Amino acid sequence: MRLALYQPDIPQNCGALIRLAACLDVGLDIIEPCGFLLDDRRLKRAGLDYHARAEVRRHRSWSAFWSVFQASRRDGGTAGPAARLLLLTTGGDRPYTDFAYAAQDILLLGRESAGVPQEVHAAAEVRLVIPLRADCRSLNVAQAGAMVLGEALRQTAGFPVAGDTA
Repeated sequence: MRLALYQPDIPQNCGALIRLAACLDVGLDIIEPCGFLLDDRRLKRAGLDYHARAEVRRHRSWSAFWSVFQASRRDGGTAGPAARLLLLTTGGDRPYTDFAYAAQDILLLGRESAGVPQEVHAAAEVRLVIPLRADCRSLNVAQAGAMVLGEALRQTAGFPVAGDTA
């Protein structure tokens, strides 16, 4: 299981997701450009000392990420099931709780200010939505990521063993 952040613009959210990824032992892909410097002090403050524990891959662009993702899908035939790209979006057509996750899934989160462009939206195999009240637009990206990742890890028995420091 991995999280992927598409061009994040708020360092505190990125830091919170780095901390989440470290604590739950999932990988994190950051698709640049970001709306801040990755060494920004607010990013480090939000992530506290968890940066060293997180497995973070940086990609200089969507096309660079997409190339790596496609290569991992090709390798999926020999190394196990292929990864799927699952987009969390307010324009999703399936509630995140009505989906069967797999351990190889990548949960893609869009920019806080603009989501993802149509090209990225179309590239996702599945578009998941968190059901909200009709008079509310969206959740904070870090909160949304935590909710959906929690459900995905629950379904795949992917939570780390309590006390495990591996």
